[in-house]
Amino acid sequence: MHGSESGSEPGATGGSGVDHAFLALERELAVFLRRARANSGEMAREVHPELEAAAYGLLVRLESAGQQRATDLAAYFGVGKATMSRQLRALEDLGLVAREPDPADGRAFLVHLTTEGLDRYRSVRDARRERYVRKLDDWDRAEVAELARLLHHLNARAED
Repeated sequence: MHGSESGSEPGATGGSGVDHAFLALERELAVFLRRARANSGEMAREVHPELEAAAYGLLVRLESAGQQRATDLAAYFGVGKATMSRQLRALEDLGLVAREPDPADGRAFLVHLTTEGLDRYRSVRDARRERYVRKLDDWDRAEVAELARLLHHLNARAED
């Protein structure tokens, strides 16, 4: 039987005004996010011992979207230009990204992963995927696909 600890149906308030389904969702997302932040720090260090956890997301974005302007990256992550500039400079100093003039606007630069940055990132990403495979090896593939679908749906709503 699926339900809250009180045995009521998911979403039921039990007269308390508290929606237990959303309370459970909030609790599980908090645990998930705490672990995700810790994992980002570990993955960043695996890419390079001096890489900040916050900068790991930049590697993810550059690998998936290709070269980007710093202003576009700042907008995507919801950070200021100064913060983005500092993170990109640190990645550049580590040899993980490079900048080149934007052919469409000579005043702007495009940021891209270097070969070393791409190799290091993919190595860590592949190892992370293997950990997911091991942790979820007793799940049915349809359950994994459903979790991915639901997370995608949640993420798409967050961007609205």
